[in-house]
Amino acid sequence: MKVFTTGQAAKICKVSPQVVCRWFDSGRLKGYRIPGSQDRRIPRANLIRFLKENNMPFDDLEDETMAKVLIVSQDEVLIGNLQREMTPEQSFKVAVVANNFEVGTHVNSFLPDCIVVDFSIGNIEAALICKNIRGHSDYSGVIVIAVLPDDTPSSFDRRTVHETFRKPFDAYFLAERVRTIVGAKKDLV
Repeated sequence: MKVFTTGQAAKICKVSPQVVCRWFDSGRLKGYRIPGSQDRRIPRANLIRFLKENNMPFDDLEDETMAKVLIVSQDEVLIGNLQREMTPEQSFKVAVVANNFEVGTHVNSFLPDCIVVDFSIGNIEAALICKNIRGHSDYSGVIVIAVLPDDTPSSFDRRTVHETFRKPFDAYFLAERVRTIVGAKKDLV
């Protein structure tokens, strides 16, 4: 369990350590004191809860607390359904791209935990995206999920993906699967 000192929490909250001490002493920010001293410690989950309850940004903690998902699709219905199930309130940060070129530009800046590739953009292009992500050592930790239309050829190389979903499917189940997989590596809240 990660814990923060009042100084570290102050830096994250962008306030002085004295303000964090007042929040702690008033009971608004939960934590504990080190036995035999006046030092305070704030567990990570409590700090995140406090930031959310007070609508404060948690820029420095966002990468640790959000499942970042890159959706590669041109299907507006699929995109809308996934965005409805993968909201920031449910610990998701979502970006959407439409083709292989955009994947290349976003993957380095967005640093996704998971890429959902809709094969309706074209089987060859989608398969190439999956192959490139899985074959690149910098992205070895990225989960690749393929969304397959009914007409996907059986010759599709399933070794280039971690999971597959066949259309039509319930976006809720895909969101929960991503939460489970990414949550095993990160502390999603």
